[in-house]
Amino acid sequence: MPDFKQAFIEFAIERNVLRFGEFKTKSGRLSPYFFNAGLFNDGNSLHKLGQFYAQAILAAQLPLDMLFGPAYKGIPLVSAIAIALAEMGHNYAFCFNRKEIKDHGEGGNIIGAPLAGQVLIVDDVITAGTSVQESVDLIRTASATPCGVVVALDRMERGRHEKSAIQDVEQMHHIPVISIINLDNIMDYLVARGDMAPDLLAIKRYRAQYGVA
Repeated sequence: MPDFKQAFIEFAIERNVLRFGEFKTKSGRLSPYFFNAGLFNDGNSLHKLGQFYAQAILAAQLPLDMLFGPAYKGIPLVSAIAIALAEMGHNYAFCFNRKEIKDHGEGGNIIGAPLAGQVLIVDDVITAGTSVQESVDLIRTASATPCGVVVALDRMERGRHEKSAIQDVEQMHHIPVISIINLDNIMDYLVARGDMAPDLLAIKRYRAQYGVA
């Protein structure tokens, strides 16, 4: 596991973003872990989060021209990631959308750089793929090309069908979805720690029951 992935897991645990126990998901499943990216909610944690996203993007070596953050969660994310990438010597344009079309001033619903070229979509997690669908439509309407999606966590978990939400997005839009970490990374981390055997066993059982390859 690359160092930045382990560091991100440790950071998420420290910030109480990643917790272990028993949690009921929207689907009614009892999950042995919970990930709430909304708790990266101060300047320091947002700065570090942007750096982790930037490392994941660079590691994936995706060809891209700019970044897009869907409203609303994607707005601070895309801003932090663009700054982090610039700090690492990679200066990309970015933009985000507003939910309501503005009918005065500059008008429209896109703020920032014009959508153009290969556009990487930024989000925290993908649950149903609705946000990605809206983003893809916006990008293609502007005659730009969605080149991928980057998220914080891939739960590697089946949705209503045999595939995960991320696999559905990849198949439907023919674009890759990359993540800072996935569930396998979390399991590897727990194995290496050695002091969280009950949590590791619970996640193994959950993965066997609901996981995807």
